[in-house]
Amino acid sequence: MANRPILYSFRRCPYAMRARLAILVSGMACELREIVLRDKAPEFLEASPKATVPVLIDNGQVIEESLDIVLWALERNDPENWLAPEIGTLAEMQLLIAEGDGPFKDHLDRYKYASRHEDVDSDDEREAAGEFLLKLDALLSERTYLFGTRISLVDMTLAPFIRQFANVDREWFDAQPWPNLLRWLEEFLESERFQSIMKKYPQWHAGDAETIFPAS
Repeated sequence: MANRPILYSFRRCPYAMRARLAILVSGMACELREIVLRDKAPEFLEASPKATVPVLIDNGQVIEESLDIVLWALERNDPENWLAPEIGTLAEMQLLIAEGDGPFKDHLDRYKYASRHEDVDSDDEREAAGEFLLKLDALLSERTYLFGTRISLVDMTLAPFIRQFANVDREWFDAQPWPNLLRWLEEFLESERFQSIMKKYPQWHAGDAETIFPAS
């Protein structure tokens, strides 16, 4: 049996999506273990007590943050130069990703799960999150992708979360004044790459045959 890295993943989690996207484009191969959030495998909890996906294990090293997994893959092989954008720098991409992972994601969670939070107005949270999307739309009005005429790290790390936001109320989302963002998101959703990382896998249990990702 090959000594492959192990990726604990959950199909619908946007953090896990970005990890799978980077592993796919890097050409790396790993053993994918699909986790069910309401019934987490004991081996997963033992490897990572934080108990959130994705988690990657590589020769005993446990990588628990999605962006760290993305960088782990791309630093080994980056055939599309995701880490070297056509416009701007890696540091500038990371700043925009931090804005998406921080304030935008906070507003997204309170918008999508308003009933879980006290004194939260979902419309206010949606409007606040929309400010970030208008910023992205402005960037995309000048170029095909966020940092140039080709895909880079920032596109593939933010897109799963924009998808999540859009799916809360797609009719409302599609009616908003961000046509460039809509074009960008639709291209992502219709891409063969996105479709390939969204393949359904059964829940992993110890002793199961290996599931290799990406599939050959």
